[in-house]
Amino acid sequence: MKILITGGTGFLGRHLVWQLAQDGHEVLFTGRNADVARSIVLAAAKSVEFVPLEHGTQHAREQLLACSKAANVMIHSAALTSPWGSQRAFHNANVASTSEVLAACQANAIPCLINISSPSIYFKFRDQLSIREDSVLPAGVNEYARSKQEAEGLVIAGAIPLCVILRPRAIFGPWDNALLPRLLRLLRYGRLPLLRNGQALLDMTYVDNVVHAVKLSMKLAPSDTAQVFNISNGEPIAAADLFAKMAEQFGIPLHTVHRPYIVADLFARLLEGVAKLRPQWEPPFTRYSLATLAYSQTLDLSRARDVLGYSPVVTLDEGIARTAQWWKQQGLQA
Repeated sequence: MKILITGGTGFLGRHLVWQLAQDGHEVLFTGRNADVARSIVLAAAKSVEFVPLEHGTQHAREQLLACSKAANVMIHSAALTSPWGSQRAFHNANVASTSEVLAACQANAIPCLINISSPSIYFKFRDQLSIREDSVLPAGVNEYARSKQEAEGLVIAGAIPLCVILRPRAIFGPWDNALLPRLLRLLRYGRLPLLRNGQALLDMTYVDNVVHAVKLSMKLAPSDTAQVFNISNGEPIAAADLFAKMAEQFGIPLHTVHRPYIVADLFARLLEGVAKLRPQWEPPFTRYSLATLAYSQTLDLSRARDVLGYSPVVTLDEGIARTAQWWKQQGLQA
């Protein structure tokens, strides 16, 4: 089977490239970083091919049309994932890229599209437990969430024979360059601030479990409508307990202090106000990034289990241990 993966030089993308190539598929992947792409190709167990492509540019649509010919599956994992950024940057990376992917699928009659979305579209600045895929979606909490929700709308309207939208929560693992560094910075802070007593329940997803969900999605029968699935490890954990597990595995002394959430939220508002006046500066934390550690957000996996046959292949504890081991093998500073 010929598979085209967008964003193949990203964290999730490289794992998709490696594991699908290992399964014997012919893999073509796109991305912006040619140096990273070379390292991915060298580490691949099988031959894979890289096509440099930057979504939202003048020639991106034509490039994607040309390289996706004869593809059986398109996996769209290219995205800008950040709690802060401009509306234009998120639109180009998340919405324009999805439009380009859909155009390629339709022009080349690609029968299967798997779109990697985000549960950030559920977020409401309050506790939410066992969120279902058919929950009423709020207005996006930030530009990232709004762009992912808009991209989902395009995918749903795209009328691809087999169209799957996956919403994996808080992906982590080796080569993570977003979530893990932020959590480690918090741990290294010295006196880790716990908001709302550190009791917020968090859902995490080890990267191999997302890849597993993608593989299962490829086996589904065509449907008249896009099929949407929540994905996580299915092991909600209190924020304080998560930090304790990470500190133990990464060998970081853990010192916590309880902080009033309302004070932290007011400070985050102030930082965001400054950042709006200084477009080149990104605040060290935002209202959203704080709130994800202060409010519970857990996903209902019933549909993924019943329809996809999904069950995590790596537990949360094992995933944290594997990630810490990789981190130390790379000689990275915890």
